Amino acid sequence: MTTSLPTQWRTIWISDLHLGTSGCNASHLLDFLKHNEAETLYLVGDIIDGWQLRKSWTWPQAHNDVVQKVLRKARKGTRVVFIPGNHDEFARQFIGYAFGDIQVQEDAVHVTADGKRLWVTHGDQFDGVIQHSKWLAHLGDTLYTFALWLNLHFNRIRRRMGLHYWSLSQYLKHKVKNAVSFITNFEEVLVNEARRQGYDGVVCGHIHKPEIRHVDGVLYCNDGDWVESLSALVEDEHGQLQLVYWTHLTDAGEPAAVKSKRRRPLELPALPSALAPRPAPQPARESSRTETADV
Repeated sequence: MTTSLPTQWRTIWISDLHLGTSGCNASHLLDFLKHNEAETLYLVGDIIDGWQLRKSWTWPQAHNDVVQKVLRKARKGTRVVFIPGNHDEFARQFIGYAFGDIQVQEDAVHVTADGKRLWVTHGDQFDGVIQHSKWLAHLGDTLYTFALWLNLHFNRIRRRMGLHYWSLSQYLKHKVKNAVSFITNFEEVLVNEARRQGYDGVVCGHIHKPEIRHVDGVLYCNDGDWVESLSALVEDEHGQLQLVYWTHLTDAGEPAAVKSKRRRPLELPALPSALAPRPAPQPARESSRTETADV
């Protein structure tokens, strides 16, 4: 068997892994991390699902392998920046510290290879439901978890039929008019805030809808998720951005990505000394961005 060398990117953004839930596609994510390297890796929130772990403890070995893989990348020289989201908001108390060479930041500003400045944020602070009706957000999360359960069993059947991963839950969500309206409003709010702060664009997660597009001269990028889209945002050495969909596991060592240029109560285990929080090196703010190819 021949194995290919990992694809080298300048920057990778991933978010909404939701480790600790049955909906997390950890095997696809591990495969992606194995075949893709970067100078900087941004973890743009909802990496660990604290909401779900408070209800029931789900932590298979594959989820632990993902954490170990990221830590290994950090030890080998990849700059890893973790920006907590609403599902892992417990980590916000550690903003300004580093865990095992992973910097924890509230947000970041990344300068791309071609000089563009992108604001990197999870985006939940611009979700009115999260901010003002958290009970409703938790109810919606319960219904969403059920949809992901359906998605899990649906894709098991597809695998038995020799078909690749396809998100039933995402299809249903995007067919609901109110969900589509919410996504559109969310994107507009993020773009307006990036413009107000003087950035060339924004990279976010939160809504599980991968996207690269210009909105009135401001670049909007959403890196997607690893429960529905199985997607990441990447920047090449020239500063060009694209979305990578990792819906096939690799075969015979060959990456199988589909690339689109456009498109128990939670108790954290005791941290080993290598992961003990310590002040992050300064300066702490930086993020990556560039033009989306063909947009």
